[in-house]
Amino acid sequence: MSQMFRITLPDGSVREVAPGTTPGDIAAAIGPGLAKAAIAAKVDGELRDINRPLEGDASLALVTGRDEADALELARHDFAHILAEAVQSLFPGTQITFGPSTEDGFYYDFAPKDRAFTDEDLPAIEERMRAIIRADKPLKREVWSREDLIARWQAEGETFKAEWAAELPEGEELTVYRSGGDWLDMCRGPHLASTGKLDPQAFKLMRVSGAYWRGDQKNAMLSRIYGTGWLNKKQLDQHLFRLEEAAKRDHRKIGAEMDLFHLQAEAQGSVFWHPKGYILWRQLEAYMRRRLDANGYAEVKTPQLMDARQWEQSGHWGKYRENMFVVPDEIPSVEDEAPILSGDAELMALKPMNCPAHVLIFRQGIKSYRDLPIRMAEFGCCHRNEPHGALHGIMRVRQFTQDDAHIFCRQDQLIEEIRDFCDLLDSVYKDLGFDSYAIKLALRPEKRFGSEAMWDRAEQILRDAVEASGRATEAYGWEELPGEGAFYAPKLEFHLTDAIGRTWQVGTIQADTVLPERLDASYVGEDGNRHRPVMLHRAILGTFERFIGILIEHHAGRFPLWLSPVQAVVATIVSDANDYAEQAAKTLAAAGLRVETDLRNEKINYKVREHSLAKVPHLLVVGKREAEEGTVAVRTLGVEGQKILTLDEAAAWLKGEAVPPDLR
Repeated sequence: MSQMFRITLPDGSVREVAPGTTPGDIAAAIGPGLAKAAIAAKVDGELRDINRPLEGDASLALVTGRDEADALELARHDFAHILAEAVQSLFPGTQITFGPSTEDGFYYDFAPKDRAFTDEDLPAIEERMRAIIRADKPLKREVWSREDLIARWQAEGETFKAEWAAELPEGEELTVYRSGGDWLDMCRGPHLASTGKLDPQAFKLMRVSGAYWRGDQKNAMLSRIYGTGWLNKKQLDQHLFRLEEAAKRDHRKIGAEMDLFHLQAEAQGSVFWHPKGYILWRQLEAYMRRRLDANGYAEVKTPQLMDARQWEQSGHWGKYRENMFVVPDEIPSVEDEAPILSGDAELMALKPMNCPAHVLIFRQGIKSYRDLPIRMAEFGCCHRNEPHGALHGIMRVRQFTQDDAHIFCRQDQLIEEIRDFCDLLDSVYKDLGFDSYAIKLALRPEKRFGSEAMWDRAEQILRDAVEASGRATEAYGWEELPGEGAFYAPKLEFHLTDAIGRTWQVGTIQADTVLPERLDASYVGEDGNRHRPVMLHRAILGTFERFIGILIEHHAGRFPLWLSPVQAVVATIVSDANDYAEQAAKTLAAAGLRVETDLRNEKINYKVREHSLAKVPHLLVVGKREAEEGTVAVRTLGVEGQKILTLDEAAAWLKGEAVPPDLR
C-alpha cells in the first residue's frame, strides 16, 4: 500500500490521503457546499490548481470566491488565456506571446498575421470569449519536456513562444495549460478548473495599443489588447463607473476648465501655474505652514545646487544618480559607489531631495541632548529626471515642491515623535476632505545601507509607534510590505482613499540612522560624549503638485470654500445693475473673500453655466430689484434653487464659511 500523505487544514486538523488526491477531492470529502465553492488551493502557502494532485505532506487552505485577491488573480489570468484562444480562433495565423494579469484586469500581446488589431475588432473578440466561457472547457495542467515544447511551437509557427522556451533555464519544469482538447499555452499557472467558472458578463476589452516584443524597441511591434476582468458583473459595472468618474475628474481636464495651470513641451515635467492655480497653491501652503508652526517646526531654505561630493557622501550619488540633473551634464562613466574623480570640484547636481542639506544645517554649531528634538521643515523645490513616459499631468513631474521635514531626535524620543506625526497627519487629511487612509510599513529592500541590527531596530520602532497611536489595526488597513523601504531606512506609508475609491500613497515617515552616520551628524549627550541622532524623514502631502492633482480629482474641482481660487462671482442680469455689482464685490472683498464680477452683456443662464463649469462655489446674481433692495440672489454650486440675502448677510455668511478649518 502506498504511503499516505498527511494534509494539515487551517483549523489544525489532519487528514491522511492517498497519493493522487487533489485539493478538490478533500473539499468534496468535507462537504458538497465547499466542493462547489472551492476554486483553488494554497499548498504550503503556494496558490495551486484545485485539481492538481498533492505531492506529499503539506498544509492546505482551500480558496473560494470570498478570498477576493486570490480569486481575482485567477480569474484575470484565465481571462487572458481565453482572450488569446479567442483571437487565434478568429484570426488564424496570429502568434501568441505573453498575457499577464494586471491590477484591474489583463492584457495579451499578439503578432497578427496580416494587420495590426484595432478597437473595431474588440466586440467580435468579446463574443468569442463568451462562447469559450459558456462552453465550460476544462483547463488542464501538463508538464512537457523542453525539446518537445520547442518543437511544438516551431511546428505551429509560434516563433515568439519557441524563442522564449529556448531561453528558459535547462532543467526547469515547463508547464502548459490546455483549454479543452484543442488549444494550449505555455504557463506556470495556476488556473481555475474550467472556463465555465468565470462569469461571461464580468469582463470587458478596453483598448488596443502597440507593444514591442519583450519591451525592446529594437524588436518586432506587437498588438496588445487590454481588458478588465472581475468576479461578477456588479464588480465590472462598479469599475466601469469608477473609470467614467475618473475621466470626468481628470485633473488635467478640470485644471483647464478652471484655468489653474498648463503644461507644455518647452518645460517637460514642470508646471506653469496660472494665477488661480497659484492661489490654490498658496492657500494650501499657508495652511500647512500654520500647522507646522503650531507643532514646533522651524522652517528653513536650502540651496538647489550642491557639490556632487556631498551627494556621494550621502549615498545618493551611487543609488540615485541616473535620476539626478547634473551640472555639467557630461560626467565620467563610473560604477555605482565609485568615487567622484579628483578635479571635478565644480561638478554639481540639482537636489532630488532635501535631507542632506538639512543635516548640514543641523551640523552648524554644537547640539546638546537638551536641544532635541529639532523639527526642521522646508517647502523644498526638487528635481528628478523622471523618464518621459512616466510623466503624467501634475501627478508625476520633474520639478516639484515637497512639504518636507526632518526631525532630529534621541532614541528615547522616537515613539512619541512618530505618534505625534501620525496625529498631525490624521488631522490634516481630515481638514482637506479625506476621511479614510491606510497605513503600510515598508520593510528593508534588497539593496540597502546599514546593519541588520539597525534595520531590526528601525522597523520595530515604527511598529511600536503605530501601535502606540492606536492605528495598527484593520480599520487603518495596517499591512507590512517586504522589500519596499528606502535604501537608508524603513518607512511608514500613508495611502489616501479618494471620493471614488482610488488609493494614493502620499505621506511617509522614515526612521533613519544611516544618513546621520554618513554625514557625521552628532549631539552631545548627557554623558558628555558624542551621539548620533535618529533622523525622521517625514512628509504629509508628499509633493504640492501631486497632492493638488489628487485634491482636484477628489473634489472634482469643487473645493471647500477656503481653498477655492475664486470664492464668489457677482453676475449681473442687466447692465443697470453694474454699479451695484461693483459695490457688492467691494463689500465681499472687504470681508476677505476672493471675488470677481461678471458684467458682460450675456444672458444670465449663459453666465450660470460658464461659472458652474469653472467650479465657482457661489454665484451672486443681481438685477434692478436687487440693486434697489440691497440684496443678492445666491446660487451655490451643486445646490438646487437660490436664496435671497441682504448684501451684508451674504458677506457675513460667506466670510464664516471661508475660514480655514485650523482657524475655526
